Order: sequence, then structure tokens, then C-alpha cells
Amino acid sequence: MKILVTGGAGYIGSHVCNLLLDSGYEVTVIDSLVTGNKNLVPKNARLVVSDIADEKKIGNLVIKEKFDLVMHFAGLIRVDESVKEPKKYHMFNFEKGKIFLNICFKNGLNKIIFSSTASVYGNPNKEKVLESDPLNPLNPYATSKLKLEDFIKKTSEKIDLKYIILRYFNVAGSDEKLRSGLISKHSSHLIKIACEVAVGKREKLIINGNDYDTFDGTPIRDFIHVSDLADIHLISAKHLIDSGKSDIFNCGYGKGYSVKEVIENFNQILDKKISYEIGPRRDGDSKMIIANPEKFNKFFGWKPKFNNIKYILKTAVDWEKKIK
Repeated sequence: MKILVTGGAGYIGSHVCNLLLDSGYEVTVIDSLVTGNKNLVPKNARLVVSDIADEKKIGNLVIKEKFDLVMHFAGLIRVDESVKEPKKYHMFNFEKGKIFLNICFKNGLNKIIFSSTASVYGNPNKEKVLESDPLNPLNPYATSKLKLEDFIKKTSEKIDLKYIILRYFNVAGSDEKLRSGLISKHSSHLIKIACEVAVGKREKLIINGNDYDTFDGTPIRDFIHVSDLADIHLISAKHLIDSGKSDIFNCGYGKGYSVKEVIENFNQILDKKISYEIGPRRDGDSKMIIANPEKFNKFFGWKPKFNNIKYILKTAVDWEKKIK
């Protein structure tokens, strides 16, 4: 089976590539390397350095290789940057994504797994969100992802297209073999920044707001280990290749941790405590977002392997030490 992966030089994409290769799939990666790092692409994967909207190059590749399925990870992911540069996020995540997918569909590549985000839910008015709950993106990043979700769904009503849309909650940790992890010069991920403080790359962590309507004033998030997320992609790929039906699934554990709780858990496994200070809120942040993951878990009979906040933090800091 041949899988095409856009954004395979990124954090989540590279983990999925490793698992696909471990499972016997043939993997081709398309990545422009604008934010990706070619060192994260597994050696046994083929890397095509290209913009996903290069119609001639991508069209020729899809025609020639006859892939069984495409996984679309490519895109920009920083909420703070999207608030400052909404047009850039609309172009990269929606317009280019649409061009790329149309190339695939036109050339018979009609099974897709799309990397979406839980931020499409905005500020939910309930503790755990279901896939069927109202969608209310609070920032241009989330809006761009939701627009591509809608494009995929609407296109599937016109042509023979099967999709799985995966809405990620907060992805963290790294591969236990340390083959891949998060590399970013401008990370806005809480756990990544905490790891940089832990290994001495940064002096301190800034908590963006402690006046939220939560039990300790800091935002609450559902953290999922990247290796469990990769497993969700593998299961979804098998489902579509076996002619399974289209669907949308949350990817989380159904348990929330506040920013302060994450730091407290980190301090319990580190030799040196993480220093932090309180800063202003960030535009576009929601106060609390926790998955109801039962739909995926029940449909596939799936159980996560790494549902442990300390294990997530340990693998994240082990990776940070490796790339120090």
C-alpha cells in the first residue's frame, strides 16, 4: 500500500510516517520545508520538496505513483501568528489545501485523512465536546481548518470521495525511540516551551493569563501523546483502504489539565523546577477544551497506550535533551 503524506517533515506528520513504515506501508512525503525539518523525515520515506499547490509537480506525482490514500498534515499551526496574519493562514491552510486536494481528486486519489483541530469548537459551553457540537472558531488558524473540512465534506457529495477528518486536541510528547519530536524556532506549545526551560534553552515560561473562569485561573487542555495520535491515523487509513465510510473524530483522552497542573506534573519529574511568570492572555485562546473521545474509541474498539501526563512530559523532555 502506498501512502502520500503532506507535511511529513513536521512534528505529527513525521511520527505518522515512522509508524506507517513500521507497519509495512510505502511512504512518499511532500513538504515545502517552510516550517518542516527534513531531518525528521524517516530514511525509508521518499521526500519530494515541493509546495502542495504546485499543480504540475503534484499532478505528475499522483498520476505516476497511484497512491492508495493521502494524509494531509501540511499547513501553518500557530494561533498567535494567525491572529496577526489572517490572510497568510487563509492562503496556506485553505486556498493551497484546496488546490492540492483538487489535484488529488482529479487524478483518482480519493481517500483522504485530514489533520484538523479541536480549536474549531472555540469556547464550548460543556465540559467535554462531541463531534456533533456547535463549531465556533476563535482565531484565523481554526477558521482555515474548518473551511477545508467543509470543502472536503461538500466535495464528497459531488464525487466518489471518502474521508476521515481528525480533530486533534493538544498533541505532545515524542516517539519512545526518539526518532522524531517537536522542532520549532518559534513554538507556542506549552509543553515544548516548558521543555526548553527545563534544559536551559529559555529562562522562564510565561503563563498566558491566570484570570480565566477555571478552577485555578489558567486554561485547561486535553493532552494526547503523539504516538497514540499516530496510531489513530494508522487505524483510520486501514478503515478507508478497506472501503470504510467517511467520518469525523475527536483525538484526545477526555481528561483536562490546567497550565499550572502541567507545570506541577513537570516539576515532579525534573531535577530543577520550571520557573514561570504570569503574562497577559493571548488573543484567540479558549479557556477550556476537552475531548469526548468515545466515538472513535467505540467505533474502532481502540484504547490509548500512552494516556499518562507524566509519560507525555518525560518523552517530550527526553527529546529536548537529544536536540540540545
